[in-house]
Amino acid sequence: MNPIAWLIGLALPACGFPAADGLPPPSLMDIAAIVRPSSPNTALAAPAGFNPPPDIVTPVYHLPAGALFALIRQVASSQPRTWQAAQYPDQLQIHYVVRSLVFNFPDQIMVQVRQEGPDNSDLIVYSRSVYGQSDFGVNRKRIEAWLAALQTKIP
Repeated sequence: MNPIAWLIGLALPACGFPAADGLPPPSLMDIAAIVRPSSPNTALAAPAGFNPPPDIVTPVYHLPAGALFALIRQVASSQPRTWQAAQYPDQLQIHYVVRSLVFNFPDQIMVQVRQEGPDNSDLIVYSRSVYGQSDFGVNRKRIEAWLAALQTKIP
């Protein structure tokens, strides 16, 4: 770990740890109970009509839920400084920690796939900063990048 991240870790403890360490393991998230903070340091991608309203509307994917779950896991695992923090495969939910390059700030990302029929599914991605009031759009850009990468993997 770089010395800057170590120093920041003295004030912001989770910054002083590598990978997904330093944060409590995420519990299974009830996506019907997502409450977004008033600070602009989160981003949500979800189907139209989702509550809370998403920043990015995701389509219905013409794939079985298990296949979509496998593809989004491939996307996440290919992203820089991204580590799996918890997985709930029976519920098709997975959590990641992504750390900033210089200061090692952690962001938490929850991915949920839902079955919407035999060959259709949808996707919810909730990305949020652990520290700070603003994320300078990083969480939204991350979700956009993940969704673009996912599109390249869909047959």
